[in-house]
Amino acid sequence: MKRTLHGVTLAAVLFTGGVSLAQSATSANPPVGEKTPTVAKGTVEFKGFIVPADPKAFLERLHYINQSEIKQAKLAQQNSQNPDVQSYAKMMVDAHTTADQKVMDYAKSQNMKLAEMPKATNDMEKKAMAADKADMEKLQALKGAPFDSTYMAGQVGAHDAAIGKVMAAQQGMGATGELATLLTNLTQELPRHRDMAYQTLGKLDDAMGVGGAGTQGGTMEHGSMDHGSTGGATKTK
Repeated sequence: MKRTLHGVTLAAVLFTGGVSLAQSATSANPPVGEKTPTVAKGTVEFKGFIVPADPKAFLERLHYINQSEIKQAKLAQQNSQNPDVQSYAKMMVDAHTTADQKVMDYAKSQNMKLAEMPKATNDMEKKAMAADKADMEKLQALKGAPFDSTYMAGQVGAHDAAIGKVMAAQQGMGATGELATLLTNLTQELPRHRDMAYQTLGKLDDAMGVGGAGTQGGTMEHGSMDHGSTGGATKTK
């Protein structure tokens, strides 16, 4: 069966944004001559996504994202009866557990002790973290088809945000060595997760509807999805 018009419209918007981000993730060289916006001190910016310039602070946000993904996926394994959603959730648990272990191993090798909850650096980040909590509470109250549509739509949006944040760090932090490899691997893996989320969302039928993209997994201000406005990364000290 076809999805509802609302579901098709939402998914199309998310798909358009995600394709742009995924394509950008494969290009290490931003367009020349484009004006870059001013961003807050101690941050880097890429295509409207803003992350801390400090490696430890950014790793704490990666850890937070991974843990959020794992918690939501485990909830999906409990609250969903859809085999496609169940399969996707299992993949999320496995993939983000592995990704988080790499983050923690790297942090340990650099004598960094990562906080479980990053300290918000601005009002937007505080609001995003509060929204994450509200989204999780919403998911906990849902089961079956309503859970599936809300969870999967949120996964598309969450991975769009994660891709943008990792690209901002990759192109603006000047990471080298093991950290650079970690970021490169994420720019390859996260778009695959995002595409799987979109494909799974597309399999949900009319009875499920679409609950909205939400902001799951997003902890940093990422601005608008105006992909044409900023081509390069900006770093402030």
